[in-house]
Amino acid sequence: MATNNLPASAYAKPHTMSGKGVSVEENPGKDPNRSKADTLDMSVGAISKSAGNETVKTTGIKIRGTGAATKGVMARGPMA
Repeated sequence: MATNNLPASAYAKPHTMSGKGVSVEENPGKDPNRSKADTLDMSVGAISKSAGNETVKTTGIKIRGTGAATKGVMARGPMA
């Protein structure tokens, strides 16, 4: 039994779901490379590499179905 170990480009060109071709860019974002340790904002516990001026978000909406819970009842993520 022979296996096909060709690169993906040998089977299909990059395309959208409608079949149109797409171009591939090396790094389209303007942000620094977040895969490198010197640009990553690492933290251990309460100690963070960043300046530390980020405040904890305390606003949000009360979620349903929490029963008798007293903590973890607010949804604080992006809700737009």
